[in-house]
Amino acid sequence: MNSTSINFVKRFACVFISAFIMAFNINTFIHDAGLIPGGFTGLTLLIQDSAQKFAGINLPFGVILIILNAVPAIISFCTIGKWFSIFSCVNIVLCGFFADWMPPAFTSFLQLGDPLLNAIFGGILNAVAINLCLNVDATTGGTDFIAIYFSEKQGKDVWNYILAGNCVILTLAGFLFSLEKALYSIIFQYTTTTALVSLYRGYQQKTLLIITDKPEEIYTIIRDITNHDATSFTGIGRYLKAERVMLYSVVAANDVTPLISAIKKVDPKAFINTIRTEQLTGSFYRRPKT
Repeated sequence: MNSTSINFVKRFACVFISAFIMAFNINTFIHDAGLIPGGFTGLTLLIQDSAQKFAGINLPFGVILIILNAVPAIISFCTIGKWFSIFSCVNIVLCGFFADWMPPAFTSFLQLGDPLLNAIFGGILNAVAINLCLNVDATTGGTDFIAIYFSEKQGKDVWNYILAGNCVILTLAGFLFSLEKALYSIIFQYTTTTALVSLYRGYQQKTLLIITDKPEEIYTIIRDITNHDATSFTGIGRYLKAERVMLYSVVAANDVTPLISAIKKVDPKAFINTIRTEQLTGSFYRRPKT
């Protein structure tokens, strides 16, 4: 099996597991506490619960989720990346299927009856599912399609608008059902965001300061592994009174570990300082989604 096939199988496996975890989370923690997550998943649950409460109609979760994601998915396919969109759609379809058809034996044992515990552990499980998709260049759909499109194609940060949309969903949920459940849903969202920041580093950057005797070889490693540039500075090491070169480069956080490993193979004595980059202004290369 070649590397392309292995990568395909890995992506599909992660997307499959992510969809199962999300559906399991919906049928356990989320349903048990009556939580309304953000994004299209939360909107789907709001539509589903509203139809049941006010019209007595049982709408399938999967059908609503697929309909809501249809237009963003098509736009993503045409503008962001073919396989990125396909794997994201696979996740959406599988999540909808699992959520509607998951046997009670998978969920009945995990009914905590405590909305706070449901919000916390449900938020963590939601972050794990999202992280699995993001690490293989896919998403769980919905607002992720919108955010990535505007971020990569328009250069705009729309997370504040998405947050406002989530606030509208939670406000409607509080008005139609229960303010208490809406407030616990906020805890769910906060837990998801906090856990995801710890788990996924694809949108974070790190600054590397590398003092080395082999600047050309190490620059080649940085360029080949990360596709980023580097700036060199020449100085004097005060202890040995010898000329040294320092390379400065900003790379994606998930590139740091393989990069340092490769650098140490070329120059075991290289001195590397890794700094978290809080804000970056200017051109920064991001791998295109495929």
